[in-house]
Amino acid sequence: MKTSVQKVLLAAGVCLFAAGPVLAQSPSADTAQPSAQQTMPAPSTADFVKTVAISDMFEVQSSKLALEKKAKPDAQFAKRMIHDHGQTTEQLKRLVDSGKVKAELPSGLDAEHQQMLDQLRGESGATFDKDYDQMQLKGHKEAVALFAAYARGGDNAALKSWASKTLPHLQEHLAMAEKLSAR
Repeated sequence: MKTSVQKVLLAAGVCLFAAGPVLAQSPSADTAQPSAQQTMPAPSTADFVKTVAISDMFEVQSSKLALEKKAKPDAQFAKRMIHDHGQTTEQLKRLVDSGKVKAELPSGLDAEHQQMLDQLRGESGATFDKDYDQMQLKGHKEAVALFAAYARGGDNAALKSWASKTLPHLQEHLAMAEKLSAR
């Protein structure tokens, strides 16, 4: 079963795919094809909070696993993910606990992220490194698109502001994940 965020990302991708030929025929030289960040509709507050919380849990748990397995090139990245996603978890929790954001925080991973974590637990060496890197890349691409969409069109002012402030850090994480995956 696909999550609502996955459905939104898939729909955004389909829209971009369908719009490509039209945009390519445009006579304007400065017309650029929109990115998924620009076209993805904002999720509901409840979906955003749930997706962010689960993503943070996965980032922290998979990165702790990377440190335990001593994934060589990933150690600095993993430490950064544990620190940064631990901070965003606390910030999100404070927003919810303060009453500024009316949403429920999940207490654990969803089935998809649990399966990915279980897969990583069963791997070692180069296989672990490759899969961890790919999961980080995919997760951060999705996170950047999600945060950009909510920052642009979210329905909760406090959460929208937080998403906007957090987005540059996620973009930095994405750039780091791209370097890991390119090795």
